[in-house]
Amino acid sequence: MISPLAYVSPKAQLGKNVTIDAFAYIDDYVILGDNCHVFPNAVIGCVPQDLKFKGEETYTIIGDNCVLREFVTIHRGTASKGKTVVGSNNLIMAYCHVAHDCILHDNIIMSNCTQLAGEVEVDDFAIIGGGTLVHQFSHIGSHVMIQGGSKINKDIPPYIIAAREPIAFCGINSIGLNRRGFTPEQIHTIQEVYRLIYQGGMNTTQALDHIVATLPPTPERDTIVDFVRASARGIVRA
Repeated sequence: MISPLAYVSPKAQLGKNVTIDAFAYIDDYVILGDNCHVFPNAVIGCVPQDLKFKGEETYTIIGDNCVLREFVTIHRGTASKGKTVVGSNNLIMAYCHVAHDCILHDNIIMSNCTQLAGEVEVDDFAIIGGGTLVHQFSHIGSHVMIQGGSKINKDIPPYIIAAREPIAFCGINSIGLNRRGFTPEQIHTIQEVYRLIYQGGMNTTQALDHIVATLPPTPERDTIVDFVRASARGIVRA
């Protein structure tokens, strides 16, 4: 179901049951999964706005069941990673931008006018409020809720609410976790981990060592510890 007023490159690969509305533009080297809906004036797969890009063959890969609303732009990768990837079951609202070499996982909501700079990674079930600006190379963890209008220049660790100016840890995303089936015990573990990181009177390295030594291993504990240890930019503060 491709509007005659849309442009789809013959080099693009479209899945089953894809809808492309009027004035949408699908460029070369785009792979679009099944059951996606590209709304009017979205531009998918154009060359990146990176001055280091020299015309190399790179890709935009989008999974299944994605909704890309009006005026969304998703650019191709560069030689850095070779591809920009948007996973499955994602809602990217109007006027959002996903720059070169970003990696978006699954079940993400990007609200209107959110702007991701190059090589940002967003994990599963993140919800990003409208008008958020995300600095290049930032990492946004899973199951987070980010306040609209935020300016992100640090990594956002999983399971939290991030808000204020400058961006800061504002507690656990307990409502979202409850909706997604996390048990009270799992949520308690997450709360305890962040209590030690942000209120335990230790630096981050000491807090992580203490968490590993004193709290029983769980997927939630280990997800947070691994994320923080891998953070190159450092995580938001309280």
